[in-house]
Amino acid sequence: MIPLEWMPPLMFGGLIVFMLIGFPVAFSLMAAGLFFASIAIAENFFGMPFLQAIPQRIFGSVLANDLLLAIPFFTFMGAILERCGLAEEMLDSMGQLFGRIRGGLGYSVIIVGFILGAITGTVAAQVIAMAMISLPVMMRYGYNMRYATGVLAASGTITQLVPPSLVLIVLADQLKTQSGSADVGSMYLGAWGPSLLQIGLFALYTFFLSRFKPDYLPAAPENELTLKGWALWKKCLMGIIPSAVLIFLVLGTIMTGIATPTESGAMGAMGALLLAWIRRASIPNLRGLIQEAYQNTMRITAMVVFILIGSTCFSVVFQGVDGGHWVEELFSNLPGGWVGFLVVVNLFVFFLAFFLDFFEIAFIVVPMLAPVAVKLLSPVLLASMNGNPQAAASAALVWFGVMLCVNMQTSFMHPPFGFALFYLRGVAPKEVKSSDIYWGALPWVALQLIMVVVVAAFPALVTTFLDKPAAVVQNQDFNFTGGNEAKSETPANKADEDAPVVFQLDKPLK
Repeated sequence: MIPLEWMPPLMFGGLIVFMLIGFPVAFSLMAAGLFFASIAIAENFFGMPFLQAIPQRIFGSVLANDLLLAIPFFTFMGAILERCGLAEEMLDSMGQLFGRIRGGLGYSVIIVGFILGAITGTVAAQVIAMAMISLPVMMRYGYNMRYATGVLAASGTITQLVPPSLVLIVLADQLKTQSGSADVGSMYLGAWGPSLLQIGLFALYTFFLSRFKPDYLPAAPENELTLKGWALWKKCLMGIIPSAVLIFLVLGTIMTGIATPTESGAMGAMGALLLAWIRRASIPNLRGLIQEAYQNTMRITAMVVFILIGSTCFSVVFQGVDGGHWVEELFSNLPGGWVGFLVVVNLFVFFLAFFLDFFEIAFIVVPMLAPVAVKLLSPVLLASMNGNPQAAASAALVWFGVMLCVNMQTSFMHPPFGFALFYLRGVAPKEVKSSDIYWGALPWVALQLIMVVVVAAFPALVTTFLDKPAAVVQNQDFNFTGGNEAKSETPANKADEDAPVVFQLDKPLK
C-alpha cells in the first residue's frame, strides 16, 4: 500500500519519466495524471466519480476561457508584423541615428527590440529579423562577435516581458487563488517598470563595454551614414509612429479599461493587417504572408490548448491526492520566510527552464505555487496596499508573476534549449562560430538574473503602478469589514456596553 503523502512526489517523478521516454509534454501530463489516478482509485484515495472534475475543468477553464482567445490574436499580429518590413526600416533608421557613437548599433538593436516587443510578442520574429538585418552590418563594422550575437539574442527575448507579452497573459490566467487573482491589465502595468529597467541595464552594459573595450564596439564609418537632418528623423518617425499607434490599440485600450485583452488583441490583429496593407508595396506576396500567419497561429494555439488540457488532467489528480497541501508545506517551511521562498522558487524555475519552455512551466508549476505565494508575499505588500488584504493578495500575485516572467526570459538564452540561440544560429553567416553565440549569451543571462534579484528585492518596481484601494481603518474600538461574519449574534439592545462597536460597510471608504 502506498501512503498518501508519497503520491505528490511520485507524480512529479512519474512526469519526468514520461518526458524522458520521449512523450510530448502535453501527452506526458495526461499520461502521468491518468496513470496515478488509477493508482489513487485502487488505493481508495478517491473514487471514480472524482475524475468527472477533469472534463468539467477542461470545458470550464480551457475551452470556455475568454482570456485565452487573446493568444491567437496576439500570435497572428506578431506573425504579420514579422515580415511586413517594419523591423528593417526601424533598424536602418536607428542605426543611422546612433551610428556616430561607439556601440551605436548595439543601442539601436536594444531600442528596436523593445519597440518590436511591444507590438509583436514573439521571440522568433525578433531574433530572426534583427539578426538577418543587423548582424552582417555589425560584422562589416568590426563589432566583437560575442557582443553582437549576445545583444541580438537578448534583445529578442525582451518581448517575453514587454507588454503585450503572451507570457503575461498566460501567467494572468494561471495566477488565480481564492484570496486574489492577477488580471492581464495589472500584469501589464506591473511589467512596465522592470521592462524599462532591463532596457536601461542592457544599454548601461553596452556603454561601459564601449568605454573599457572601445575596439569591441566601433562607431560606424562616416561614409555609411547617408541620412542626416530632417530626412533621418523622418525615416525614424515613419517606423515609430505606426508602432506607437498599434501599441496604443493593444495596450492603451486595456489599461484605460476601454477593451478586454481579447478585444484589444483583435484590434491589434486588425491593425497589423492594416499596416501590412499600407506597406504592401514592400511585401512580395501579401496573400501568402497572411496564409502563413494563419498557419503559424493555428500551430501555436493548438499547442497551448493541448498543454492546457494535459496540465488540467494532471492538476486535478494532483489536488485529489493532497498535492496542494504537500506543495504548501514544502515551500512554507523554508528557512528565511518569504525571502527563502523567492530564492528557492527562482532557482527552481531557472533550472526547469533548461528543459521546459515557458508554456510548460506556467501550466505545470505556477498554479501549484500561487497559493503559497499569496500566503507568504501578501503580508509584505499589505502596508503599500493601504492595509487591504484582498488588494495585497492580488498585488502579491502580480509581483510574483512578473518576477517569474523575468526569470523565464533566460529559458531562451541558455543551453540546451535556448531557442533564441537556435534561431540566431539558423540565420547567422557560416563564419559565425557556435561557440561565439553561446559564450556571447552568458553576460546577458547574468544581466537578466540581476533583474530577477532587483524585482525580488524591490517589489515597488512592480506594484507602484497598480491601483491602490482606499485605506482600511481598523483599531481595537472600530472594526470595518465587508462580510457578514462581522455581525454580532447578540441583539443590539442586549449587547455589552464595553463590547467593541462593529460597523459594516457596503462600499469601500473613499
